[in-house]
Amino acid sequence: MEEIYRLAKPRRKGILRIVFSRFFLFLLLMILEVLIYVSFYLLINSLLPYFSVFMALFTVAGVIYIFNNDMDSSAKLTWMFLIALLPIPGAIFLFFTQMNFGERATKKRIGEIIEETKTAIPQPEGVIELIEKDGSGTDDLSRYLCRGGCFNVYHDTEVKYYPLGENMFEDLLEDLRKAEKFIFMEYFIIEEGYMWGKILEILVEKAKAGVDVRIMYDGMCLITLLPFNYDKLLNEKGIKAKSFAPIRPVVSSHYNYRDHRKITVIDGKIAFNGGVNMADEYINHIEIYGHWKDTAVRLKGDAVKSFTLLFLQMWNTTEKEPEFDKWITAEYEPPARPSGFVMPFGDIPLDKDKAGENVYMDILNRATDYVHIMTPYLILDDEFESSLLFAAERGIDVTMILPGIPDKKPIYALAKSHYKRLVEAGVKIYEYTPGFVHAKVFVSDDVKAVVGTINMDYRSLYHHFECATYMYQTECVNDIEADFQETLAKCREVNLETIKHEKIGYKLGGALMKFIAPLV
Repeated sequence: MEEIYRLAKPRRKGILRIVFSRFFLFLLLMILEVLIYVSFYLLINSLLPYFSVFMALFTVAGVIYIFNNDMDSSAKLTWMFLIALLPIPGAIFLFFTQMNFGERATKKRIGEIIEETKTAIPQPEGVIELIEKDGSGTDDLSRYLCRGGCFNVYHDTEVKYYPLGENMFEDLLEDLRKAEKFIFMEYFIIEEGYMWGKILEILVEKAKAGVDVRIMYDGMCLITLLPFNYDKLLNEKGIKAKSFAPIRPVVSSHYNYRDHRKITVIDGKIAFNGGVNMADEYINHIEIYGHWKDTAVRLKGDAVKSFTLLFLQMWNTTEKEPEFDKWITAEYEPPARPSGFVMPFGDIPLDKDKAGENVYMDILNRATDYVHIMTPYLILDDEFESSLLFAAERGIDVTMILPGIPDKKPIYALAKSHYKRLVEAGVKIYEYTPGFVHAKVFVSDDVKAVVGTINMDYRSLYHHFECATYMYQTECVNDIEADFQETLAKCREVNLETIKHEKIGYKLGGALMKFIAPLV
């Protein structure tokens, strides 16, 4: 019994047992942590005056650098705000974007290709002379655009306007079936579904028949819309395919420079351009944000060469032996009813020219009666906003149609933040009640129009590869204006009273988003 009692009796803990116990170790670590915190606090406290002076000088230096930068004034304000709020992280982010990591090779290569092809297509004789004395400014605009590429004015071209994506889709299928030599397609979005499925059936059939079929889509498609090996899947079907700037898990500012263009060229005879991507909502086969209002044009004639060249410039960015002459010299069929003047053009984010914005502002500044606009987004820099205000204030009817149902609510709120100033100046704003407006349209004075891919936001005007069709005195300008009026009848008007009673969420959201507008 005694032995059992001794084994069961609590024993006194010796000093070694206490030292090596979990409690002692935990206590020691706690004391050590407290000492570290106290030491760190004392160190920081002693250096705090020096650190405060450093941060103040660092912030001032950052602001001076931004103020003297050649970026847009709105962007300067955004960066100054970020630097003042978060000096070091803001400076790192600014350095990252200014250095353009990940796109230097692309910038160099595209610059070389554009320089090599600036005279690839001669300006048709006598065309410039026909318009240089009529005061339209079309000849001046061509000279300006040709500084950054080969953007001629053509007379021997027929243009058909499509007020909806489904209208374009019908003609596109028919024209693809007639292809004999080549089909070039370049789109920001390609998504598997009914629309792309019907097109792909024809493309596979044409590739088997020996037609050179090339498909190019933006690398963002690989995130959610297409398999990562989609180019290989198409190649297996005889279609040459590639993605532009595929997204890779590396740090790169290259993510900004997306290929937002929408181009189809068939045999060098026909070209399609506009806002319509290759996905079902663009033809209202499915509804996501109500009725999808989009537009496009079909070119037949000499001007198709420019879209062929625009496609080849992007395609050959990654080609070792680029080809141009074989395709841009393809014979075209003279159109049955050519009218007016047509000037396809592109815009790139890798130079200092804002071609898309300058074309829009040229229309606003030269208008004598009206400028009617359809755009999905409204995120304006100071220069563009001033151009809109000036046109309205000098008596021009400036009317804009924007979405009634947004696809991105923060961006919608940001658009609304511009409404009050524009409306007060006389700009008329309407929202398309049936759904979402994706059209990018400018039409003016019954003589000028632009239909293409260029949105009125920082992304399109500064960060994306874009393209559009500029028209002067073409018959379809009347069709574009008629479509605008028909669309306007389905819209609700925005006025100072509706702005006053706008949802508080949109007011606050717009005010907050305006701080970072150039970055969205």
